[in-house]
Amino acid sequence: MRQCSHIVELPHPEPAPSGDTCAECLAVGSHPVQLRLCLECGNVGCCDSSPYRHATLHFERTGHAVMRSFEPGESWRWCFVDGSIV
Repeated sequence: MRQCSHIVELPHPEPAPSGDTCAECLAVGSHPVQLRLCLECGNVGCCDSSPYRHATLHFERTGHAVMRSFEPGESWRWCFVDGSIV
């Protein structure tokens, strides 16, 4: 398995969350299933199980590669570029 090189590029400390939930879901009247935090800019987006997949769309728009779960008690991270948990 390839080591993710995007981790070393992340800001420290991690950025503050842009909000408590997915603002894009709120704007269209949808409900996020689970939340993800962009570790480059702090954008909070919904996961791929949500109707609009805003966290993935954020990656596709910005190229920000690494996010982490924004759910209570979870801290795992995912690299969109490498397609793996980091």
